[in-house]
Amino acid sequence: MSLSRRGLMGLAGKASAAGALGAAGALGAGRATAAGAPRTSHAPDRVRTGFEVLAADGYAVLDGQRVGVVTNPTGITADARHLVDVLHADARVRLVAVFGPEHGFRGTAQAGDSEGAGRDPATGLPVYDTYGKSGQLLADVFTAAGIDTVVFDIQDVGARFYTYIWTLYDCMRAAALAGKAVVVLDRPNPMGGRRAAGPVLERAYASFVGREPIALAHGMTAAELALLFNGEFLAADPVRLQTVPMTGWRRDCFFDGTGLPWVPPSPNMPTPGTALAYAGTCLFEGTNLSEGRGTATPFEVLGAEGIDRRWAEAADALGLPGVWFREAYFTPTFSKHVGKVCGGVRLIVHDRQAFDPVRAGIGLLVTARRTWSGFAWRSDHWIDRLTGSDRVRRLVDAEAGVEEIAADWAAGLERFAEVRERYLLYPPP
Repeated sequence: MSLSRRGLMGLAGKASAAGALGAAGALGAGRATAAGAPRTSHAPDRVRTGFEVLAADGYAVLDGQRVGVVTNPTGITADARHLVDVLHADARVRLVAVFGPEHGFRGTAQAGDSEGAGRDPATGLPVYDTYGKSGQLLADVFTAAGIDTVVFDIQDVGARFYTYIWTLYDCMRAAALAGKAVVVLDRPNPMGGRRAAGPVLERAYASFVGREPIALAHGMTAAELALLFNGEFLAADPVRLQTVPMTGWRRDCFFDGTGLPWVPPSPNMPTPGTALAYAGTCLFEGTNLSEGRGTATPFEVLGAEGIDRRWAEAADALGLPGVWFREAYFTPTFSKHVGKVCGGVRLIVHDRQAFDPVRAGIGLLVTARRTWSGFAWRSDHWIDRLTGSDRVRRLVDAEAGVEEIAADWAAGLERFAEVRERYLLYPPP
């Protein structure tokens, strides 16, 4: 079975997960892994990304089209070449534009910023900035770029408030408006994908850190999310969508089990371990505590001036599965509390399968408020955007415990899990 122009997956809709995976497996067998010979050999059982599957079929899905790629430094091959360089050098693909998300195509910008437009010095291709653009404004960018198809290939980290999935969503909406097609090349969820966790967004709190009602830790890959977006949220005006799944990935597989190289998808996401904690500890962006930006271990250490060992002791006493909390001290070089010695907590995840980052984050919020008199929410209530409603903030302020807070979101999470199931491309462990 080969990848035709009609796609590895069907267009938008509720395609069979088993059928999609079977197609991906057939494509991955016995073919080259990328345009040109790989520079190193790899274990035969490693994960092969959507880009590798696409290349193995000779880019048939892109044949005859003017292509624009939405990507950043994570869009690499298994032998660490960037897909833009590979596609540009291959006569079978007509690559005409590159689109950069938050942090930029080359990944140099900090959170809430981008690199702007320009020209890629390596290929000479025009680079367009998508950050802050959506709807007709972004559709006009695609039209001006002269493309037929938008290819999306960015490494996500599995948390609703990590903005790349909403760049994907915005690109899908804009492509539908502009009459363009979208092809999503899949990559692993570094947290695995056994289950979803945490509160589901309420639409009244929608923003660029959450456009639509999905769980905080969605447990899905980019291609699965694209199918869900098209089938649930864009159904009135769906985009012409094709997804290219990975081969060899399982839902219980963390990133270090994929055999793929890790490239930080943003400046403060240096390791897969960071990504594992992020879905919980990024909640501290909504407080006056440092979330570890400006340290070597962002999102794995948290704290502020004046915090002592009592916070770590209280958090550890919760007995949350899969994680220990220990006393830590650090001095951020930028962001909150820059240049000041902060006391706080370091997370040590000792059982990744049991660890629930969202519950860990809630436990840390609850205990920080109880043990440090200086605890405060950001005045703009950013925590409500991160959690998806004002309910977590209000429950923490009411001194609710972790289980009571988790019970409050349980019904919404159960409903999301039922919808999510229809769009999963990879079998359960």
